Amino acid sequence: MKKNRLGVSDLMVSEIGFGCMSIGTEEDKAVSLIHEAMERGINFLDTSDLYDAGRNEELVGKATQGRRDQVVLATKVGNRRIPGKEGWTWDPSKAYIKSAVKDSLSRLQTDYIDLYQLHGGTLDDPIEETIEAFEELKLEGLIRYYGISSIRPNVIREYAARSSIVSVMNQYSILDRRAEEEVLPLLQDKGISVIARGPVASGTLAANRKIEKGYLNYDVEQLQQLREKLQKMVNGACSMSQLAIRYSLGHPAVAAVIPGASSLEQLLQNIEASNVPALSEEELETIRRISIANQYELHR
Repeated sequence: MKKNRLGVSDLMVSEIGFGCMSIGTEEDKAVSLIHEAMERGINFLDTSDLYDAGRNEELVGKATQGRRDQVVLATKVGNRRIPGKEGWTWDPSKAYIKSAVKDSLSRLQTDYIDLYQLHGGTLDDPIEETIEAFEELKLEGLIRYYGISSIRPNVIREYAARSSIVSVMNQYSILDRRAEEEVLPLLQDKGISVIARGPVASGTLAANRKIEKGYLNYDVEQLQQLREKLQKMVNGACSMSQLAIRYSLGHPAVAAVIPGASSLEQLLQNIEASNVPALSEEELETIRRISIANQYELHR
């Protein structure tokens, strides 16, 4: 599988990574999926302390025991569970980040994290303090690099200007092109890589998925019409979901996509996209023409 450099780091990540959020909580199945991914060329695994209250990190840690040197391990921080309080509280403070990393390291059964990501962020955060926390963790050797996971252009702009982030995880697909105008050109100019999540748009761009509701500013009818046009483009050469993955990888700012998979069939479909030729500029332009160039409105 092709590998790309993540920003200006020395991390080389498989162009198709594995978004581990959807692997479930049953150990044998989850570990088996991750092992299958690794054996087929995926070296980039993304998890978070938020997923299944830390259980996801534990499963990723279990799967990578004895194989730690074969993977680029990414996890996230910023959502804090307070005992006796339901749900999670946003906490980008230096004290919390430096405390939470120890719990993630323990669950992942490792002594370092390759890519530690802020799992959200707003302009009201103590951004300098947050950056300081990540920089100190780098100096301490607990993390190698850091990034943010955000769809807020104004927040991304702040971190791009003020920190040494190597990546931004951002939702990006044929159905969600909001990043194309504001975010992707900025990051490309700064040498910061995009990790594209949701390339298949929660399965909406999978051929066997029945469309029952809209997606972003698409209604059901618009989705059905677009899927028909995409299916004609595919014309048996690949699946619609593989075309969608190739579209997200088609922008030069994108270093990797991280589609999720809850079954072996889905995982193999995702991986097979690595054998589909990169889309030509003409094909990319056709997709842009038949889809909506949606833009960020609320996320500021």
